[in-house]
Order: sequence, then C-alpha cells, then structure tokens
Amino acid sequence: MHRPSIANIPAERIGAMRCGVGESPIWHPAEQALYWTDIPGRTLWRWRPADSQIAQWALPEQAGCIAMRQEGWLLAMETGIHELPALHAGQPAPTPRRLATVRHAAPAMRFNDGRCDRQGRFWAGTMVQDTALAQPHGRLYRYAGGRMDSPVDDGLIVSNGMAFSPDGTIMYLSDSHGSRQVVWAYDYDVDTGLPHRRRVFIPSLPAGRPDGAAVDADGCYWICGNEAGLIYRYTPDGRLDRTLSVPVPRVAMCAFGDSDLSTLFVTSIRAPGTPGEALDGAVYALRPGVRGLPETIHAG
Repeated sequence: MHRPSIANIPAERIGAMRCGVGESPIWHPAEQALYWTDIPGRTLWRWRPADSQIAQWALPEQAGCIAMRQEGWLLAMETGIHELPALHAGQPAPTPRRLATVRHAAPAMRFNDGRCDRQGRFWAGTMVQDTALAQPHGRLYRYAGGRMDSPVDDGLIVSNGMAFSPDGTIMYLSDSHGSRQVVWAYDYDVDTGLPHRRRVFIPSLPAGRPDGAAVDADGCYWICGNEAGLIYRYTPDGRLDRTLSVPVPRVAMCAFGDSDLSTLFVTSIRAPGTPGEALDGAVYALRPGVRGLPETIHAG
C-alpha cells in the first residue's frame, strides 16, 4: 500500500474542553459555529470562532450523532430519534421530543455515527456499548418523512464513517471495531434513498481503526485513524493520497467548516485512565488546503 508522508500542517486546539467521546462535529453556516456531541458526557457543545465563545447544553441521554434542522436539531439518542429546538447560550436545553423509537437488537445499545444524505434523509447506526463483547447487533437506520424505517443494514459491531459523495450516489460506511476495521462503499439511489451493491472501499488503514469521516468538494473521503492520531484522505477510486497528524491518538470524527469550508475540525476521545494533563478529548482545527461540502439540513 502506498503510504504518503504525513503533511506538515499544524493542528490548532480550539477551546479548553475535553470530551469523553467527542463526535458528530457539524458546521452551522447560519450561526458560523461548530457543534458537536460528547456521547458519555451527555452534552451538546458549540464553539463560535468569531468571539471564541463556548457554550454547552446537558442532554438527558447519550447522543451519538446530530443533524441540523430548519429550526433546531435532530439527535440520535439511546432510545430513538429526537428533535431539539434552537439552542441559546446561557439557557438550558429544552427537553428533547422523541420522534421515533428504536427497538434495539440487544441490551445496552445506543446510536453511534450518522448524518443526512444529500437529500436530507437522516441515517444513523447502532452499536452495543460494551465493544469488548464484539457483538454484531449494530443496525443501520434511516429516518425520513417523519418515520424510521426497518433496518437497512445489519450485522455491524461499531457503525461508523458515514458519508456521501458530492452527487450523493455513493454512500460510505465503516465498522471501526478492532475485529473489522473496514470501510465499505455502496451505490446509493438518490430517488429512493436506498443503498445497494456494497463493496470494500478501504480494507484497512495504514495505522489506526477507521472512525468518523467527511467528504470534500473534490469527492475525496477523509477518515479518522483512531488510536493512530492520523487523518487520511482517499480519492474516489480508493487511493490514499494524504495523511495529516493530530496531537492526540484517539481521533474520532472530522468535518469541514469555517466561512469558506476550508477548515477541517477534528474531535477526539478521552479514554478512562487518561492522565489529567493529557489533551485527549480536545477538538482541533487544521487547514489542509481543500474545501469541504456543507452539511445537508434534515428534510423532515
């Protein structure tokens, strides 16, 4: 496998927060702010670069991933899909309203990674929280038209890496469990919102496990190498062409943002037992010289 050298691009820490599992970073263009969730911390965070303001809101359940709505947010939580009205700094978060309930395949499961497709359908995968069990009970769900469909895919251990090509015709998905470590690509029917013809896109990363991902304006797939502190960029034909470094090992998910979508934000994980002074769980910003794509607003 061709392994490009690590690009000399500095990673700038934003804010002073350190999350247990920082996930689902999303750039909100109207607010010019970055949102993300700390899953075990049951917290939704916001950072606004114009004034470096940090805001946080407590949640009643773990939220694995989030998506923008016209007003407020959509959250994939432990018990299902919830909606949350617009948030205001200094005020507590309103109580989320459950829109759809999930019937998990096993006890102690939650939603993990997810996002909207280019048409605004919300996709999210589930996982057994104790990953040491390596149970393949994870399922992939779609929430659209006010309803959550039956699982579209199953047999996953840790569903991750959800992303869509610029034209929406390719869907990416990874299983980041140590026994899998694979990224798949699917053909995606933009009219029906259904994936098919799953095939291996990345058999394994040069180092680290595949975690959260993003797609840039060139159609390249950016994937976090968890436990390696690396971010990889793969071309649409599966060729590795760039590697970036982040100064913490457990990078979780990346997303493009800023006024011109030229900043790559990266969340990370603070594992139990991490030394108090370590920066694991921090959020970083890099400027890789390419632009991303705006996140799609949930269509309802």
